[in-house]
Amino acid sequence: MIQAAQVASKFTLFTHHAKTFPNLVTALRNSMLRTGVFKNEKTAEEQVVQVLNFDIHLVKDFRGRRYIERVTECIPLEDKNDYTFEHQNEKTLEGKVQKFMDNATKYFTKVTNKELYKYVNIMEYINDEYVITNKISDYNLNEMRNNMDESDVEEFDRFIEKNWGHQTITHTIENETETSRRGRPKKQ
Repeated sequence: MIQAAQVASKFTLFTHHAKTFPNLVTALRNSMLRTGVFKNEKTAEEQVVQVLNFDIHLVKDFRGRRYIERVTECIPLEDKNDYTFEHQNEKTLEGKVQKFMDNATKYFTKVTNKELYKYVNIMEYINDEYVITNKISDYNLNEMRNNMDESDVEEFDRFIEKNWGHQTITHTIENETETSRRGRPKKQ
């Protein structure tokens, strides 16, 4: 399922029984490790979080009523090179050693406590109504827009403006020909 989601289509739909989003990631990671394809937990988890864009979590209450409890977005985290080179500006050996220790601490934290993703609930069912709780990432908003026709994009942008107070940030390449859905040239 993870391999198919990486290359097969624009989206992959599947069911699961995890109670929380971190439990879902852990269960999928462990399944990948059990297959023997992966030996390293972090590598397997990286593969999982690259394909989990959204989790739509359904529940069944004690009355037997099923409903969507929450919609959660998975946001993979990039490993940033945030080391400092300020040691070159230090005049004393003590200052240089302190800057080195700061970098060493960052390095060991990255190696031993590497966070691969964060997750946010986009919508939650609270007091018998659906409440939008967090903004969808600009990356996923743009991916959604790329798969809509012009009229849907306009309506979607109004929804974004109403709920989050701003438009999506669109990424364009200079001299790029405007295209409509699926890369076809826009009709004149």
